[in-house]
Amino acid sequence: MQKILVTGALGQIGVELIDALRKTYGKNHVIASDLRADAENAYGPYEQLDVLDTQKLTEVIKEHKITRIYHLAALLSAVGEHHPLKAWDVNMTGTLNVYEAARHHGVESVFVPSSIGAFGASTPLDQTPQDTIQRPSTMYGITKVAGELLGDYYANKFGLDCRGLRFPGLISYLAPPGGGTTDYAVEIFHYAVKGQPYTCYLRPDTSLDMMYMPDALQACIQLMEAPADQLIHRNAFNVTAMQFTPEQLTAEIQKHVPDFTINYEVDPIRQSIADSWPNSMDDSAARQEWGWSPEYDLSKMVAEMLKHLR
Repeated sequence: MQKILVTGALGQIGVELIDALRKTYGKNHVIASDLRADAENAYGPYEQLDVLDTQKLTEVIKEHKITRIYHLAALLSAVGEHHPLKAWDVNMTGTLNVYEAARHHGVESVFVPSSIGAFGASTPLDQTPQDTIQRPSTMYGITKVAGELLGDYYANKFGLDCRGLRFPGLISYLAPPGGGTTDYAVEIFHYAVKGQPYTCYLRPDTSLDMMYMPDALQACIQLMEAPADQLIHRNAFNVTAMQFTPEQLTAEIQKHVPDFTINYEVDPIRQSIADSWPNSMDDSAARQEWGWSPEYDLSKMVAEMLKHLR
């Protein structure tokens, strides 16, 4: 049975992933960790852990006999542009520390998420291929590309089973936004259920790849359980479920909340980031190599979000 460590477990993905993992592997087989000393959201084994603290990281891995790590601790795109040096330190040094600790202390596999932020303006924007040019313009994107390459290096050099997904924007009713460029697609629902107008920081016609969190969680677990011999890429798989603009999302919400209104005050930093990301990704490699298939489209996701937030 796997003994799993989740770093950044109180973040956007982590708060739900630890629950999904515990349902799959058992409560005491999944160790949540994060910077915070309090862990009221962990509901199970928890360690206060900064991934920049190599000594504590090693202690946690050895004490709990960890065999698999989901390394989620990171600074996201918009926050990273305001604090680029910190983003480099957390995203790169933190990932390097996890890989080093894993290979030296018996960890068999490591999951590190990448992102659509790993692409840039010179990447094909429509049906972005699995293997294509990656020249991001943000510190977040730079760290994601470097992280993908680092995973390949540790797999080839040291035989560590490194896997990952290029996530689109993630939408959840449980986790609060974490400072990403696609946060509007979460925030907008909270305003809608309160009957308040929403001010969006992206243009109404900004199309981006998105995914509802239950699909993202399933993808994380499904990829890590896939037999190694059927994977060609292993690392940085494109995955997506839907594409929409703020205008299209608003129209879908208005089918349930007819009086909901939206206005726009474009944030130049977030808009420039969004403009450099794909309109849509080609996730055929994930579908062919490990059977990826999302359950939620736009209409089903909107209905679920509103139901749960109400």
